Amino acid sequence: MKPENGYISLIINTRAGANCNKLTAKKFIEYLQQKNFKTKIDHTESLIHARELAADAAVKYDCSMVVVAGGDGTIREVVHGLEGSDKPLMILPCGTENLLANELGCETSFKNIINVFESGIVRPLDLCKANDRFFTSVGGIGFDGEVVRLVDAQRQGNITHLHYFWPIWHTFWGYDFPKVSVEVEDKLIFSDRGIVIFGNISRYALGLPILQSANFGDGLLDVCIYKCSGKFSLLYHSFMTTLKSHRRSKNVIYKQCKKIKIYSESPMSTELDGDPGPQLPLEVTIIPQAVKILVPSQAKPVGMRRRIFRIFE
Repeated sequence: MKPENGYISLIINTRAGANCNKLTAKKFIEYLQQKNFKTKIDHTESLIHARELAADAAVKYDCSMVVVAGGDGTIREVVHGLEGSDKPLMILPCGTENLLANELGCETSFKNIINVFESGIVRPLDLCKANDRFFTSVGGIGFDGEVVRLVDAQRQGNITHLHYFWPIWHTFWGYDFPKVSVEVEDKLIFSDRGIVIFGNISRYALGLPILQSANFGDGLLDVCIYKCSGKFSLLYHSFMTTLKSHRRSKNVIYKQCKKIKIYSESPMSTELDGDPGPQLPLEVTIIPQAVKILVPSQAKPVGMRRRIFRIFE
C-alpha cells in the first residue's frame, strides 16, 4: 500500500474493548499520518452506522482500503458493508473476544498491526448469513445461545470475560437441553437433545477448537453437533473439545456444507458472533469470498493458552 493509491478509511468504535487496544489504534493512525497516508476517520454511532460507513467507502474510487477498529459486532457490520467490493479490509482488534481477528492471527500489539499493514498479504473472507442476519465467524444454538442472551440482558457498555461468569454458571445449572433438528443440504442428520455450533472459523471463545476444519475463505460452512442431554455430557464434550478429540466421539456429528437448516418445537436462544441471533427456524448459508482481508505473514489462529494468558495481561 502506497500513499498515492488513495486515502485510507478508518471506521472506529470508540466504545469497544480495553483502553490499551484503543491506544494501539491511536498509534496506528499516527503511524499512517507520519507515512503521509491520507486518512478519513469516522467514529461509529451504532452497528448499522458502521455498515453504512463501510458501504460508502466501498464505492469511493479514491479510497484504497478500509481499516476497522472494534469488536466482533463492529467488524461483522463492516464486512457486510464491504461485501462484493475490491477494497481490502484490515482489522484492529479492540473487542473482548476478537473471534475473527484471533482466527486470522491478528494480535493486538502495535508491532503485529504494522506487520499486517506492511506485509500487504490479502486473503478472501467468506460471509455467512442466518435468515436475514449476517455474521463472519460463528453461531450457536442452545447452551451458548442462552449464555449470550443473559450477557446481553445485563450488558451496560463494554463487557469483559468476567461478565460471562454468572450467565455460564446460571445456564449450566438451569438449562434443560431441548430437542433440536438439523438439516445439512436439505438432508436431516440430527434430531435429538443437543448443542449446535456452526460457522466459518476453527476456534470459538477462549480458543476452543470446536470447528477444527473450518477455513474462513473456502466457501464452506462447518457445523458441529453435540448430542447432549445434561451437565455431565456437557462437561465431557467440553473436555474432549479442549483436547481436540471431540470429533472421535459417536455423540458428535461434524459436517462441511453450504446450507444448514435448524429448527425446534421448543423456544431456543441463538447467537451470532457473540450477539443474540434470530429466532428459530434458521437457514444458514454462505457467501464465498465476500471481501478481501489483510492477514499477518505466516498467519495462524491464536491458540487457547495465549488467549487465556491475555485475559490477565
